[in-house]
This record gives sequence, C-alpha cells and structure tokens, in this order.
Amino acid sequence: MKDQSSKSGKKNGAASNAVNYGVLPDLIGFNLRRTQIRIFQDFARTVGRHDVTPGQFGVLEIINANPGLNQSELGLAMGVDRSTVVAVIDRLEKRDMVVRDPSPKDRRSYALRLSQKGEDLLKTLVPLVQEHDRRAGEVLNDDETATLIDYLRRLEESNQS
Repeated sequence: MKDQSSKSGKKNGAASNAVNYGVLPDLIGFNLRRTQIRIFQDFARTVGRHDVTPGQFGVLEIINANPGLNQSELGLAMGVDRSTVVAVIDRLEKRDMVVRDPSPKDRRSYALRLSQKGEDLLKTLVPLVQEHDRRAGEVLNDDETATLIDYLRRLEESNQS
C-alpha cells in the first residue's frame, strides 16, 4: 500500500491520529472527490456573493462561447443529461442570466444565449474564477498543472459510458 503520510505528519488530509481510511487513499475516485470538495469550497468562498455554483459558471461560460447552442448540445458539452441541463437553465433563466430563443434550426428546441445581466456577471466572475483556479493549483508548477489536466482528461475520456 502507498504511504499517504506527508512531512506534516498528516495522513489522507486528516491528522495522523484520526480515522483509518482503509483502501480509500489508494482509489482514484476517492482522491478526486476529496480534491473536488476542497476546490468547490474555495470556489464558493471566492464567488459566494454572486450565488453561482461551479456547474452554473460552466454553463454560462459555454453558452457565452457558443451563443445559439441548444440544450441537448449543452448537455453533451457538460457531460450531463438533458433533465439536468433543463433544471440549470431554468434556474439561470429565472435569474435573468440566460435567454431561450426559438431555434432557427429546429423549432422544437431553443437557442441559448446570455442576457446582458448574464454577460455582465460572467465578466465579473471570470477573473475571480481564474484566481480561484490559480490557488487550487498553486502547489504545482506549470508542467505539473498541464500533466494533471492531461491525466484528468484521459481518465474522463476512458470512463465515458
């Protein structure tokens, strides 16, 4: 088994006299999830006053970069099902962040775009999220960051259902 101890005397992110995690520290999913929790906590502290989740930020950014995208295309881009997309868009539309226009390509779907309020919010959020992301990876140098992102993308691609 891999040694999970660090120089600070901690194991698995907890004090060395705390809970024994068994095989969990050797599992990719466990480590990804714990890291995700910590990163999402910092995201919430960073953008909290704007009441935006990481998922909502992602949706805003993808719509901004792809105006006219429909909900199915957004779901594919986000890696989530249609019902999840509909719920997120409903919330953002109620907050006047996203607009559903009739699609010029398919009258059964909507073309998504940001409202002026959504564009303004995104302009405020991007530098905050970039600073948050810098903090999240501050223990890594540029090459390590690129390698980590490559590894995460490879894991995501290999685990598509």
